[in-house]
Amino acid sequence: MPQKLDATDRKILRILQHNAKITNAQLSLEVGLSPATTLERVKKMEKTGVIKSYHAIVDEHSIGLEVSTFLLVTLKGHNKTNLNKFMLAIDQIEEVVECYHITGKGDFLLKTVSTGIPAYQSLILDQISEISVVQNLESLVILSTLKKSSYLPIPH
Repeated sequence: MPQKLDATDRKILRILQHNAKITNAQLSLEVGLSPATTLERVKKMEKTGVIKSYHAIVDEHSIGLEVSTFLLVTLKGHNKTNLNKFMLAIDQIEEVVECYHITGKGDFLLKTVSTGIPAYQSLILDQISEISVVQNLESLVILSTLKKSSYLPIPH
């Protein structure tokens, strides 16, 4: 259920999405509240799960992850047992950085990262296609990224 957020909460969220390292003193100046009140609001949003975590966004290429792909995965049967087996197996594969249960042509859409084509081939052949409930894989190699945002639009 969506949390009830006022205009100040939404402003805090916008600022934190752009700079999670901002000091509470600077944040309070930008939203026009006392540091104590600002910190109380942030802590409340953390406690209620509106703010889930803070983390660094790492550039893939600078650490040698040169190949990013989307994989459309179809399971042998769309039942609870197969879904659970697949999700447990995928959770163990570090190169799978995102996993979505979808409708349409396939059952899951995965985003993977690899150091190169040989590593990607190994990921597909030795890990993902070896999951017993996987029936079909369709690879979509990302040639370039035109937009990649870690910011969510904050509804009014």
